[in-house]
Amino acid sequence: MSVNREKFIDLLRENGLKVTNQRIGILETLASFPDAHLTAEEVYEKVRQEYPEIGLATVYRTIQLLLELHLIDKISLNDGCIRYEIAKLDDNESKHHHHHLVCLSCGNVFSFEDDLLEELEGKIKETMNFEIVDHEVKLYGYCRDCAKK
Repeated sequence: MSVNREKFIDLLRENGLKVTNQRIGILETLASFPDAHLTAEEVYEKVRQEYPEIGLATVYRTIQLLLELHLIDKISLNDGCIRYEIAKLDDNESKHHHHHLVCLSCGNVFSFEDDLLEELEGKIKETMNFEIVDHEVKLYGYCRDCAKK
């Protein structure tokens, strides 16, 4: 997935924020690994290859900034780590995350896009007058390779 660098720069400026190479590098790193579900430390290790002077604190601050700007998503896969991924936003649609399959044996995480909850969300809105704006689904089980073992 590519990041529109100019759009990101404009977004930073619109919010009164400084445009730095490190901020751009962190966002581009997350965009370069859309299915990797990286921890902050993994982002740091990857960004350091391009920007060796960057500090871990800068990565943490930038990740927080990117979360606030809704450019990345934070996910917890119940493995004790907070992970981040580039947000999948379409200006023409409401925001819904893709979902995750987590293998209990090898720990691999697989993303899938099917949104099977639309009917349930409609029923909840109708019966409870509760408007759902987002949801997250994590399914735990065994991947094809682990299930064969």
